[in-house]
Order: sequence, then structure tokens, then C-alpha cells
Amino acid sequence: MGKGDRRTKRGKIWRGTTGKTRPKTWKGRKTQTQKDAKEKA
Repeated sequence: MGKGDRRTKRGKIWRGTTGKTRPKTWKGRKTQTQKDAKEKA
């Protein structure tokens, strides 16, 4: 388990791949941008 392991987050970062442990879009990202848009308007 470490940089060479495909299943761990560190291994995903090292390889530059995405998946279940390191998704491309994070869950919190959408809600934060919607909140910011409402506050600015």
C-alpha cells in the first residue's frame, strides 16, 4: 500500500488516474458554487 497501489488515494495521485477513491468531481464542489452564486446575486 502506497504510491504503487492503484486502490489507494496516494497511488491514484501518483499515477494521475481517477476512480472511486479519487473521483474527478468532488461532492462538495457543486454545493459550494451554488451557495456562492446565491450570495453574489
